[in-house]
Amino acid sequence: MYKIAKENLSALFRKIAESQELYLPIENCGQVNYGVWTEDANVNIDILKTVKSPKDAFFPQSENLYTCVKEDKKISIKAEQLKEQDFVVFGMKACDIQGVEVLDKVFLSEPVDSFYKARREHGVIVAMACGEPEETCFCKVFGIDPADPKADVATWIIDGELFWKPLTDKGEALTDAVKDVFAEDSSADAKVEAKKEEINKITEQLPYMKLSLEGWNGDSLDEKFNSPVWEELYKPCLACGTCTFVCPTCQCYDIKDYDTGHGVQRYRCWDSCMYSDFTMMAHGNNRNSQMQRYRQRFMHKLVYFPANNDGMYSCVGCGRCVEKCPQSLNIVKVIKAFENQGGEKA
Repeated sequence: MYKIAKENLSALFRKIAESQELYLPIENCGQVNYGVWTEDANVNIDILKTVKSPKDAFFPQSENLYTCVKEDKKISIKAEQLKEQDFVVFGMKACDIQGVEVLDKVFLSEPVDSFYKARREHGVIVAMACGEPEETCFCKVFGIDPADPKADVATWIIDGELFWKPLTDKGEALTDAVKDVFAEDSSADAKVEAKKEEINKITEQLPYMKLSLEGWNGDSLDEKFNSPVWEELYKPCLACGTCTFVCPTCQCYDIKDYDTGHGVQRYRCWDSCMYSDFTMMAHGNNRNSQMQRYRQRFMHKLVYFPANNDGMYSCVGCGRCVEKCPQSLNIVKVIKAFENQGGEKA
């Protein structure tokens, strides 16, 4: 295992960026989100969670698909090039890594999404253990260990030093490329194990870690879908879509055309099942009320997705929706409400 002092991390970032793009948490106007590293970037690796998840390194919020250009009477179509440059996403937490695995189930299943596949093939994930999980976190409910993230490389911050452990062939290759900036530490394993225990002790005390998923699976479709609980839960919903845009696993998108003045640029962009015009077609929309849209979001996370993906839930317990929903209509509230179904509502 290798280590480097936090104060020297810029040397590590510089070394990585010599040969490939580097994405990591960058603070801008008081908000921290993933962005491309530059020498003058205000890097913040101490942040537990960025506002948005880092999923847009693999599934961008907006990306061009192809461009149509008209010259006289001739129309030419130019497809957008797939990702060809290697890149590193540094500092991803265990919940966000699980979020990428959820996206893999969607975009790498037949028919494979070539844009997503190219980014996954060229991307290297450097994970970082959670130093101090927060009260809004509940990743362990979904079997995720915040102290021991699984990626190409795992890292831990301990006493002002970053400890680095490659876990895959991609991780080994990246380590070989940057190992000149590291020092080796024969006591690193013991320090990391002690840190894991410290993180797990914090995790066990968090209020949402005891949530029960009993009854949430593909076998409960009719029971959950037809429950009267939804009629009470949805009413304060503003249909703002905040929950879907901060979520690491939401994968809905729209495809639109932009008139460039001399042609048309077709692109796709994130969309939300919480919007009234989501999947709108000539005949209308198959979910006509906000209750139906609200129900769809959580049924997909907790029932439909595990039913079709070997029990994997489409929630990773990151807590972003808990923090950001202006009406506190997050997934924790839904799960708790159904714990009392048939009696008094939570």
